[in-house]
Amino acid sequence: MAGDMSSSAGDNNKKTACVTGGSGYIGSALIKLLLEEGYAVKTTVRNPDDMQKNSHLKGLQQLGPLTVFRADMDEEDSFDDAVAGCDYVFLVAAPLNFSAQDPEKEQIEPAVRGTLNAMRSCVKAGTVRRVILTSSVAAVIRPDLQGDGHGHVLDEDSWSDVEYLRANKPPTWAHCVSKVLLEKEACRFAEEHGISLVTVCPVIVVGAAPAPKARSSIVDCLSLLSGDEAGLAMLKGIQKSSGEVQLVHVDDLCRAELFLAEAAAANGRYICSSLNPALVELARENKFVGNGNGRPQFRAVDILYMFAGVSSSDFLHFICSDDDEERPRVSVSSEKLVREGFQYRHNTLDEIYDNVVEYGKALGILPY
Repeated sequence: MAGDMSSSAGDNNKKTACVTGGSGYIGSALIKLLLEEGYAVKTTVRNPDDMQKNSHLKGLQQLGPLTVFRADMDEEDSFDDAVAGCDYVFLVAAPLNFSAQDPEKEQIEPAVRGTLNAMRSCVKAGTVRRVILTSSVAAVIRPDLQGDGHGHVLDEDSWSDVEYLRANKPPTWAHCVSKVLLEKEACRFAEEHGISLVTVCPVIVVGAAPAPKARSSIVDCLSLLSGDEAGLAMLKGIQKSSGEVQLVHVDDLCRAELFLAEAAAANGRYICSSLNPALVELARENKFVGNGNGRPQFRAVDILYMFAGVSSSDFLHFICSDDDEERPRVSVSSEKLVREGFQYRHNTLDEIYDNVVEYGKALGILPY
């Protein structure tokens, strides 16, 4: 059922979209874009009365018709009301629990179950033209390809090896497994029920969004400035496994999702990635702070020295350890999305990170 937060009734002439997970980082940005593009929007949250998580939705209602519904991924039929009458459904909500004691039961099974619950509601609605599922490049990457002396470019035909992940349990293995399984189950379900399904696999998503709390990717990327040890270790792990840190701005991700919803010929999976710098490029070359308006500019290594007591030489040694210098690279290709007509707008590190820094300051992630 709808929560207390609802704007004026939707215009019957507007196309209607549902976005699951409106309290989240990507969900909030997608709602904003859809409203700006003239859509009537429905969104789901677990508790509409929780203003700590949902206060931004009140502000978004100033942009256009937005109705907030309560829904829980674990509850069958939970999405029925939110999906009813919608033209497009964007499945963004997904459990994210890197500290789960039992990842199979706490992350993997709920992710698959919740995705199928939402898709069952789409079948019941009878109006849904297309479902756009937000997955992750975690379902594409192949850590098992390392060590053969060759670089690899992965496209939409690549799937993370579930058996390898379960056997070797590298960091965030359960997240990768959950994305593979929910994608494959969603695809099977869509084929069985005649649903048009498109899956988007974004890389690390950065940039400002309406949500008052950032997802882990923002915290990790800002660790270059904040000195957060866990975030730095996460970036180091990504660098070690692939030789680069693939990035996409949240605005471009949302634009890509809407593009794929409306493009009649869109089909299957799409990797969404606009930049792929090595981590050392972020540390050595990119000036994260500075907009030409009198605000001083600092490199990441300088700010770490100032705020975290980490010397530039020690940090660069941490980023560029000897065992990584000749490592084969594993890249992902966004060629399919571009080939079908999508154009990225955020293409430079300076632009992206100026935006991320301002967001991090507003959220209190950065200490200045």
